[in-house]
Amino acid sequence: MKSIYLMLLIFFTTLIWSIINPKEVFTCFLEIIPAIIGVLILTFTFKKFRFTNFTYFLILIHCIILFIGGHYTYAEVPLFDSIRDIFHQSRNNYDKVGHFAQGFIPAMIIRELFIRKKVITNKSFFNFIIVCICLAISAAYEWIEWGVSLATAEQGDAFLGTQGYIWDTQSDMLFATIGAITALILFSKVQDRELQKL
Repeated sequence: MKSIYLMLLIFFTTLIWSIINPKEVFTCFLEIIPAIIGVLILTFTFKKFRFTNFTYFLILIHCIILFIGGHYTYAEVPLFDSIRDIFHQSRNNYDKVGHFAQGFIPAMIIRELFIRKKVITNKSFFNFIIVCICLAISAAYEWIEWGVSLATAEQGDAFLGTQGYIWDTQSDMLFATIGAITALILFSKVQDRELQKL
């Protein structure tokens, strides 16, 4: 439980930091709200279903990524401005970190749920279905970005974060897919070891 309390402390510390003087208040709200909703769901379901600390840690990392993007906007994270300048890139690519995580972390969450709840018994399609679900989540998020942009006009541009890149939506979904595949390749055995401890 100590590790859970520590992760909650880090979560609330970074959340508070992100809402103090953000670059754009509306964009900050849009970026951090999924993390807040996610933690509320995890809190209310904690007694019924407790994830491994490994999965909770990954969720925390994803929340921090969202909080940084909310504070600065995804197009203006200072470290990635420096990376853009050093490597002569055309844009600030912090949003690609966010979309990579959007595939990576859900893949581990879904995998743990599937294993513990015995959702899929046929292992042949196990990883394929996880990647497909992560891609569906990414596509749904792109619809939300599109809807917000249409509804709020210029106010939604920072949330959309295309920075003039016409293939931004497609590349966002690609990065989420790569994130999901990477997580399954690199961390399935780590998660299995954590599951054995339960």
